[in-house]
Amino acid sequence: MRFYAYHGVMEQERRVGGEYLVSLSVEADLSRAVISDSVDDTVNYAALYEVVAREMAQPSQLLEHVAGRIGSCVLEAFPLVEALNIRITKCNPPMGADSKGASVEIKMKR
Repeated sequence: MRFYAYHGVMEQERRVGGEYLVSLSVEADLSRAVISDSVDDTVNYAALYEVVAREMAQPSQLLEHVAGRIGSCVLEAFPLVEALNIRITKCNPPMGADSKGASVEIKMKR
């Protein structure tokens, strides 16, 4: 998922913003959905996106904090989710280096 958001330790980052990539994978028992073919028996990825978008829109200093908020919200909102892995990449971090980004990755379990 790609977002323009306002995260960073420096005030300039929170004022100007920047581009972020978010990767979220979840672990869940989807055996009912395999049989039922019903969205009610799975984890709706559109609903997951809404959680991520809401939390990315809330400025924070640290990507760790944003990732933790997203993970906590996903575990609270989706009872089927047993574990998750979230990676947030700041595409152009202000660190004086030629890089494609700086990332934080967090794994959470219920």
